[in-house]
Amino acid sequence: MSDLRLVIFDVDGTLVDSQAEIMAAMTLAFGAEGMVMPDRATVLSIVGLSLAEAFHVLCPDADEAQRARLVAAYKASFMQLRSDNQEMGPLFPGALEAIAALRAQDDTLLAVATGKSRRGLDKVLERHGLTGVFHSEQVADHHPSKPNPSMILTALNETGVAPQKAVMLGDTTYDMDMARAAGIRTIGVTWGYHSPDTLRADVMIDDFAALPGAVDQLIGS
Repeated sequence: MSDLRLVIFDVDGTLVDSQAEIMAAMTLAFGAEGMVMPDRATVLSIVGLSLAEAFHVLCPDADEAQRARLVAAYKASFMQLRSDNQEMGPLFPGALEAIAALRAQDDTLLAVATGKSRRGLDKVLERHGLTGVFHSEQVADHHPSKPNPSMILTALNETGVAPQKAVMLGDTTYDMDMARAAGIRTIGVTWGYHSPDTLRADVMIDDFAALPGAVDQLIGS
């Protein structure tokens, strides 16, 4: 049996502080439909879901056609903001160093499981010099929305890592529920978009410097 370990990263709210661009794109999308946007906390609470599921949560009274238009308007707004040279969300402090430390371990593989599209993830990885860093990259284009475990199960299959040797790092209940559904351990971060008290993670960390130790604690060194 393989001795490899797998650390799976969420992106928005975990690796990248993307709240400013998410809020800007949401503002434009709701404006395009002449709708009142929910408050900031409500909008950020859906980060991590696929766009279709996110707008289902945010606009439960809208019909399918209107939600489809909101999804399209959000995507177009996001691309427009980037084409206007708006600054993309920064990595959270210490993220690059933690990733480098884990990459240096011969038995540790890295993966991403994100509600972003393939195009959106590619932009983030390119912007932050992370292209080619992750051994498995799972995006919303090819899976049901979190917390369905499909992304994690695919990452395990692609890397050949056993569930007991894998861990999910995330900032939302969607990340934690997805991981539990896939039978892997969880590390929650305190700097993300859901209240830390709601995560019920196996381990919580307050900064990226604590990540390698938390990984060792949960799935062995």
